[in-house]
Amino acid sequence: MLRVVVVDDEPLARRAIKRLLRAHPVDVVGEAETIAEAMALIEATHPDLLFLDIELNGGDGFDLIAALANPPKVVFVTAYAQHAVEAFAVDAVDYLLKPVAPERLAEALARVERDVAPRAEKAQDDTIELRTPNRSVLAKPADIVALKADGDFTRVLLSAQPPLMIWRTLTHFEQLLPTPPFVRLSRSLMINLDRLRRIDAPSRDDVRLTLEGISELVSIGRAAAARLREAMGSHRL
Repeated sequence: MLRVVVVDDEPLARRAIKRLLRAHPVDVVGEAETIAEAMALIEATHPDLLFLDIELNGGDGFDLIAALANPPKVVFVTAYAQHAVEAFAVDAVDYLLKPVAPERLAEALARVERDVAPRAEKAQDDTIELRTPNRSVLAKPADIVALKADGDFTRVLLSAQPPLMIWRTLTHFEQLLPTPPFVRLSRSLMINLDRLRRIDAPSRDDVRLTLEGISELVSIGRAAAARLREAMGSHRL
């Protein structure tokens, strides 16, 4: 059963969501109206899902997500449609407009269940599901060489296979894949350290990585190279 927290600065809005949730097999473990209250509640209850308003007293829902080291799944609930793109950029599962229709709430919960399922499968057999619009590919993390952000998509580079464009953010994969060996070097790049075979540095601002399983070189800058050094411990570029 999903453990749910409702965060909204309007008591009527919180009551409305909780009333709709009674029709579903979820456990509402708490509610909050400010960012500070929400952070304390999330730390205490470890929910699976937040129903989160965007406009909050003293900040907004994006501030709350940024402040959490490991945020749960998020469904935004708001009266404003203009934040939808930004919401999905932070890997929100869904974006509901007030007043929330019961059928849209049901769709959002179904999406959460589908999103959680691949993690359970991964824990059992060490595979993850990579879904494209046309097919699904089951892959072991060890076969993933690197991942590159591409707008709302992530380009997943698999060993000796064509890359896949997945409609998920890089943050989604950062939470899904084991660290180590996966390390995020920049906003747009994550690599599998077990696949790293060579590092060439023509200059401090141009570092090129050879990764086993793909033919293309992966170029990174100075900041990403520093993160790579840190991840590799005593390794020096």
